[in-house]
Amino acid sequence: MGVGASESSPDADFHPTADELVSGNRRFAETFDSHLLEVSPTRHMAVVTCMDSRMDIFALLGLGNGEAHIIRNAGGVITDDVVRSLCLSQRHLGTREVVLVHHTDCGLQMVTEDGLRAEIERETGIKPWWAVEAFDDPYVDVRQSMKRLEMTPFVPFKGNVRGFVYDVQTGLLNEVFVEDSDAVEPG
Repeated sequence: MGVGASESSPDADFHPTADELVSGNRRFAETFDSHLLEVSPTRHMAVVTCMDSRMDIFALLGLGNGEAHIIRNAGGVITDDVVRSLCLSQRHLGTREVVLVHHTDCGLQMVTEDGLRAEIERETGIKPWWAVEAFDDPYVDVRQSMKRLEMTPFVPFKGNVRGFVYDVQTGLLNEVFVEDSDAVEPG
């Protein structure tokens, strides 16, 4: 059993597929030719985005392997761990540009901070010590993330930070500007 799994799981249609991933890796390794890539991304860029499985970040941004660091979490929000990753990315691996990509129809829009924390506490007996970072509007949340980057002392290169919301219905990016906090978003 994996972490969090139980014999009485309500997900009757779930079947582990890690063995398929291992097989896929074997096929990948047969033609592997990326061993000469540098550890520093060639575009000197870090992308912070959501973990949503509908988002193929390399394809939707037109990136190739080795061109950018991709930092993913639930919602693509700027958390302490994202700041830690960006700190290393900029200070030791040469990135100078940060691109934030949130998206429409995000799972964090379907929960509330207090609701999910209470649910977890009821089930486990322990209230999470971390913030859920739930939000209602991805445009507002991109602005929040941009402001957090402006404020942190640990990310030194802030002159090239851009924020976007990816529309999961159209495949298009909509740019977000910090100063447009009253702007009406596409919709």
